[in-house]
Amino acid sequence: MASSLQVLHVREGEGADKARLGPYEIETLIPVADEGAATAYRVRIEPNQRTATSYHKLAEELYLVLAGSGVAVLDGVEYTLRAGDFLRLPPGTTHAFITGDEVLVMLDVHTPGSRPDRDVYFVGETPQGFSVPSLVT
Repeated sequence: MASSLQVLHVREGEGADKARLGPYEIETLIPVADEGAATAYRVRIEPNQRTATSYHKLAEELYLVLAGSGVAVLDGVEYTLRAGDFLRLPPGTTHAFITGDEVLVMLDVHTPGSRPDRDVYFVGETPQGFSVPSLVT
């Protein structure tokens, strides 16, 4: 069965877009025009940062820690992270990240896809660079 999706090969630093969103640097690995059932990002959080707490109403989110270390706060429970660790966040899971003396770099995949202006909700104030999405029903 033929698919309209194209094979993508994205080298580090060559993603479609790089954006600074609050303490996140997000490199888009699947451009909007090529989006299928998922979105993928390379996420970098500099040392000594804490992200805002967010969640997704529709998307399941998968993280793979590529480098560095930190702490994931998932539904209020802290999980220590290091390279090679994997996280699965069902829809509705509140999450934030805390870094210490090291940068934290993760692969972040959402299914269905999520973008900074789609299916990202915050507990409290929305960080700079994100917009408050409307839930499509």
